[in-house]
Amino acid sequence: MIIQNESVDLETPTGTMRTYIYRPVAEGQYPAIIFYSEIFQQTAPIARSAAIMAGHGFVVLVPEVAHELNPVGTVLGYDDAGKEKGNADKFAKPLRDHDTDTQAMVDFLARQSYYSGSVGSMGVCLGGHLAFRAALNPALTAACCLYATDLHSNTLPADADDQTLVRADEIGGELLMIWGRQDPHVPDEPRASINRALREADCNFSWVEVNGQHAFMRDEGDRYDPELALQCYQMAVNLFRRVLR
Repeated sequence: MIIQNESVDLETPTGTMRTYIYRPVAEGQYPAIIFYSEIFQQTAPIARSAAIMAGHGFVVLVPEVAHELNPVGTVLGYDDAGKEKGNADKFAKPLRDHDTDTQAMVDFLARQSYYSGSVGSMGVCLGGHLAFRAALNPALTAACCLYATDLHSNTLPADADDQTLVRADEIGGELLMIWGRQDPHVPDEPRASINRALREADCNFSWVEVNGQHAFMRDEGDRYDPELALQCYQMAVNLFRRVLR
């Protein structure tokens, strides 16, 4: 499916949020996916991931996840300076501000003639956490969370009772949790603790562990695994086609 892309500046309670939109050229109404990036915001690999999903018949929105803390259009590098700035942004932005970002995108979609009315979330690394967090919003009915960081540690800025995993029992949609077994950021016991929490919360979820490192989806760098990436894209497409349509 041929796609087009554009951007829109959405007003949120914490400031203007540049949001990139990828959607089919063909006229019609399509379900949507809010695609949350890593700490680096919309890099070239994230843009390509969004395009891949849009090409399967979805409207894909990519927000600048730290818009309050950077000039519009900021893209951090996959280097030490980018990691330092991105991690600082991650720990500076309260989770509640991501919630209002999500609501701003849900409200925007509701005004678009090309939107079918169904929306889910997807993300990698920090974005995997934010995709999970977005599923707390009742408008979202499916989430694909790839190697989500900081779920088990409860270290992102929030009150104890507002930490994301603590609120898992509020999620009404379906979750697809995908992990790399060789990921040092979420090793065996933390992954097991997340699995237990989802079971205790009676979440509707699928759990996939692959032999991959952290960021195995990113098509730049020495951790990229093309075969695993293709398999995971297909799992995500299957989830969203089944649930959102």
